[in-house]
Amino acid sequence: MHKDKLKKIIAELKRAYAMELETVQNYLANSIDLDGVRAEEIKKSLAADIPEELRHAMILAKRIKVLGGRVPGSLELERDQKYLQPPADSTDLTTIIKGVIRAEEGAIKQYEKIIGLCEQVDFVTQDLVIGILGDEQEHRRTFVGFLTEFEKRK
Repeated sequence: MHKDKLKKIIAELKRAYAMELETVQNYLANSIDLDGVRAEEIKKSLAADIPEELRHAMILAKRIKVLGGRVPGSLELERDQKYLQPPADSTDLTTIIKGVIRAEEGAIKQYEKIIGLCEQVDFVTQDLVIGILGDEQEHRRTFVGFLTEFEKRK
């Protein structure tokens, strides 16, 4: 595998790894912090997604190591999910639903980027990431459904 291409793949895997771990943190916070009768289904869905997002991070970390990279520690990870922070109003479900959709769209875009980088270069990473991409698309679809329902009730 070409060294420059390998470095790019590892860098993008590290970015995806950071994104998954940040998503776990925010899903955990929101799965506990949200209030209200209508919040229960959102909280359950977020809590159910946490193990899968963590599994994605573990897959990415293992692949980084296999490719010769070093798995970053917490102080090396970028954070930018301002849109998914627990809201001041713990009943503001629409903000969280939109934040989840945005996070999933970011993940989808990142995985599509990695898939492109891996084309004809690293079929194993490409295959792993295609599987994760499918999971992220499903998560996004679930929350698009929640948003549609919530916007109809306004």
